[in-house]
Amino acid sequence: MTDTNLYSKQDISFVDALKSENIDIIRSFPKTDFHNHFVLGGSRKFIFQNTGYDIKPISEPLHSMSEMDSWSAKYIGNRFNSTEGRKVLIEATFEQAKSDGVKILEIGEDVWGLGEFFNNDIEELIAAFQEAKEKVAPEIELRLQIGLSRHCPIDYLEECLKHFWGHKEFYSIDLYGDEMAQPIERFIPIYEKAEEKGLVLKAHVGEWGAAQDIVTAVNALHLHEIQHGIAAAQDESVMDFLVERNIRLNITPTSNVLLGRVPDMEHHPISQLYRKGVNVTINSDDVLIFDSDVSKEYLRLYKSGCLSAEELDNIRKYGLGMD
Repeated sequence: MTDTNLYSKQDISFVDALKSENIDIIRSFPKTDFHNHFVLGGSRKFIFQNTGYDIKPISEPLHSMSEMDSWSAKYIGNRFNSTEGRKVLIEATFEQAKSDGVKILEIGEDVWGLGEFFNNDIEELIAAFQEAKEKVAPEIELRLQIGLSRHCPIDYLEECLKHFWGHKEFYSIDLYGDEMAQPIERFIPIYEKAEEKGLVLKAHVGEWGAAQDIVTAVNALHLHEIQHGIAAAQDESVMDFLVERNIRLNITPTSNVLLGRVPDMEHHPISQLYRKGVNVTINSDDVLIFDSDVSKEYLRLYKSGCLSAEELDNIRKYGLGMD
């Protein structure tokens, strides 16, 4: 292993940092996190210092989403079900991102959270994110997201969204939850409205579902980006489709391994997708459950041999718009 004490941070490149396997230097380089669920995306240390809650990550692969829900019930539960609790989690996410060298962070609240935690006051919700950013990491670019649960009835979501439409602070909209909960076509009216409002259109697809589900989702909702999308690697035509449409996949490797979607990091399909020409980024997903900050993701992919240091640096630069 290279002795990184021989280098200053000005002398060493990101490629060198990966090859030296020095996580502290890797963290010093700018990167992005476009797939972070802030409720589970924050600093473990910050939460413990401010609440006394010691949240343990999982150490062995889970076998179902229900097991993940059981973990969440044990360690999160209703502990943060208040305005102040939500603000702790938001601030913890900025603390985590700052410590990890994240320069562009895309996070947001689920639409049902506006009524549950912010008294249907959209200005208070927006301010909670903006104030945490200014307090903790003003240098980070916040891309505020509208979150939709695929489990919720469409009419309920449409009612919630009335508070969100027209607020220019929001950058994107994302649909997440069980891919099988209801057909994605039911969300077309919502995504047509979001497209009118100029939002970046995203959805969780191709994590548990099939490759063709990705094509269906992109065509139905006019998606710009896919959260996960790893199933695309199973079908050459779907990868070609993504390349042709320039649809970006925001991938979370450790999450995919620990949820049993791929066998191990070495064989993660991100390498196949990247080498095929699909636009990919590397992200954290749920830091608290998967122990998966972005710098660790880069290092794990490098150490496993999944991607080379040079390929990983190209992915990092692409996310930052440095290509």
